[in-house]
Amino acid sequence: MKSLVADLQSVLDRLLGLLGLNLADARRTTLRIAVIWLLAFLGWQLVKWAARRIRKVADDHHTDVLTLREKRAETISSLLHNVGRGVLLLVAVLLTLNEFISVTPLLGGAAILGLAVSFGAQSLVKDFFAGFFILMENQFLVGDKIEAAGKVGVVERLTLRTVTIRDVEGTVHIIPNGQITILSNRTRGWSRAIVDITVSYRNDIDAVIAAMRDEARKFSKDPEWSQMFDAAPEVAGVESLGDTGVVVRTLLRTQPGVKSEIAREYRRRVLLRLRHDGFRGAEPIQPAPWAGFDHAEDIPDGPGGFRDRAAPPAPPPKDTLIPGSE
Repeated sequence: MKSLVADLQSVLDRLLGLLGLNLADARRTTLRIAVIWLLAFLGWQLVKWAARRIRKVADDHHTDVLTLREKRAETISSLLHNVGRGVLLLVAVLLTLNEFISVTPLLGGAAILGLAVSFGAQSLVKDFFAGFFILMENQFLVGDKIEAAGKVGVVERLTLRTVTIRDVEGTVHIIPNGQITILSNRTRGWSRAIVDITVSYRNDIDAVIAAMRDEARKFSKDPEWSQMFDAAPEVAGVESLGDTGVVVRTLLRTQPGVKSEIAREYRRRVLLRLRHDGFRGAEPIQPAPWAGFDHAEDIPDGPGGFRDRAAPPAPPPKDTLIPGSE
């Protein structure tokens, strides 16, 4: 055993001699490297704690609505997490290399190389500058629904180089920030759901509008849904006269990101209310015999009705030539 230890000691001494070190210097170098990576690890834990702390301070404990403060906290914490990890890793690697060689010439060479690369990779530099201004100007945040570069989706991740969005089908789109020339943020401040309901011409339209206003008011006062509204709903009235009925429009101003849920629930409630009150839904102005009218008196007389309307005369027969008969 002693001979084995002696052989290992001699091999180690030879390796250290080749590196110009002795055992004492090797121990000191190892200790310094261990301290460097221990401090890097502690710094990484501090970065993660700060990111969690930012999220916790902004959290209002309401899972139904993601506020602007929560979105901003999520964006900042994500950026801190990514940038902090990169900076700590770079510093730790440079300090470790500095224990063996001088990194000053490397830094100077890296600066020159970076300048040369910047001319050849202008799109990459453009992405970083665009990402910097997106963050500085607070154009959008994680959780916002945006339209950028022809894609629509919810922002899942934002870095200085790219933005990651997921569309309604679940497809993930990664867009370089430099390609975002026109940006549409659909969830900034508040959203508006526009709901058009088509009802039959036979209804008392004023009664229909009154019923819809009452239902919209009840909907906005519902404790389960009231916190998702940003203002009282507004039944604007008759929007248009369509081929199948009268179109009544309702405007629902909501918190960001929940207008689709509000619109779906409002349609369901209005359908049940109008059905309960006996109103008719959309139906053709000129119904065919199979459209559900049991009696002739059910067929409308007004514009577009066809009771007592004579059938159009059949077109006169035309002489047709058989190909090749001439």
